[in-house]
Amino acid sequence: MVPRITARWPEATVEDSYAIQRVWREQNVAAGRRLVGRKIGLTSRAMQAATGITEPDYGVMFDDTVWSTGATIPFDDFSNVRIEVELAFVLARPLEGPHCSLVDVLRATEYVVPALEILNSHVELEGRTIVDTIADNAAYGGMVLGGSPTAPDAVDLRWVSALLYRNETIEETGVAAGVLNHPATGVAWLANKLHQHGDRLEAGETILAGSFTRPTWISRGDSVLCDYGPMGTITCRFL
Repeated sequence: MVPRITARWPEATVEDSYAIQRVWREQNVAAGRRLVGRKIGLTSRAMQAATGITEPDYGVMFDDTVWSTGATIPFDDFSNVRIEVELAFVLARPLEGPHCSLVDVLRATEYVVPALEILNSHVELEGRTIVDTIADNAAYGGMVLGGSPTAPDAVDLRWVSALLYRNETIEETGVAAGVLNHPATGVAWLANKLHQHGDRLEAGETILAGSFTRPTWISRGDSVLCDYGPMGTITCRFL
């Protein structure tokens, strides 16, 4: 764990933290890692209440952080391991702000698929602010994809629900409308936010739209199952 940015530089702003994140991203791309998508965080009241942070944020996802359902995930690759329940949007077309809307997102989406996000905090948790979280790539660690890819117009995405089990005990439940009343709203927010930073979402990218449950803490040896009903299930284990 490293000290918080705000503990060392109390005057640091949100834009400073995104600049730190961009430098880290560029270093990783230069080292050969491939960008495959973005994550949006803190889009639901459940997550904002859990963290004390009141606005969304975003981070980047690389190809070596993605697993498929049934995976055994190395616990020691992460710190402060938690799981979040989300939907992932896979884009068929680019999305760009500054006026991206929910409808634009649905038109640009090839399919939506169940996803779990693995949170991985490198900074101390106590006293952290959104500045600290963004500089830490929005606490992103990894993503597990599973279930059934579904066309965005084949189901009312607001009513997608999920049951999260850890070691066969139910820990969390949620409905996707908890993400800004519609999970695609988070993706539209991201496209508009990226425009402020001279960036856009590209075709083929996977976008984690934000958690509609509180984070569930994970220990070594834990097994996880998330049941999305008609959209299928995701399983994984941490060893």
